[in-house]
Amino acid sequence: MQNQRYTLARRILFPYSGKEPLTPRQGLRIILVWALLLPLAMSCCTLAICVLAALSFPKTVFLLLFTFLSGGFIFGILGWVTVSMSNRAAHIRQARKARTGY
Repeated sequence: MQNQRYTLARRILFPYSGKEPLTPRQGLRIILVWALLLPLAMSCCTLAICVLAALSFPKTVFLLLFTFLSGGFIFGILGWVTVSMSNRAAHIRQARKARTGY
């Protein structure tokens, strides 16, 4: 089997081929990366906007917390859906391969 070389974004967000089901640890890694990395990027953008708009410190903190927590929730759920769909597709692929022989 040959090693595939993925782009940097693919290696960070979903570094698996999808041919085999993910272990629980691999799935948790994907969910945590999605739930932490993407909201962090959103929070950096929010911080830049708050600085440019010259918002007060309490309002900036509130917006940063709201952005990070809501993004963590949304992208955590999306990561979980991605892992479950990848595992489902891998199980279907394996069943089809066992049934047809290739």
